[in-house]
Amino acid sequence: MTTTERRKAAAGRVREAEELVARLRGGFAGVGVVLPSLRIDPVSFAGDEPVALLDLGRCNLDTALRLSQVLEGKAAQGHDD
Repeated sequence: MTTTERRKAAAGRVREAEELVARLRGGFAGVGVVLPSLRIDPVSFAGDEPVALLDLGRCNLDTALRLSQVLEGKAAQGHDD
């Protein structure tokens, strides 16, 4: 793969990662959870073979509790079928 091809592929992964961050922000916001540190991990794009990693970041206990409650609620809904 040429340098130009690698750059194009990396740019595509960055766009995909940005779209996913936006989707996650919207999804979390829809259930009342805000992860202020949610972002693309810039280090994951370093090197010859960049890998897109998302950093869900750190959160306070109130946010962690809310996220846990949402996930537990979704799990419980799945068992009602």
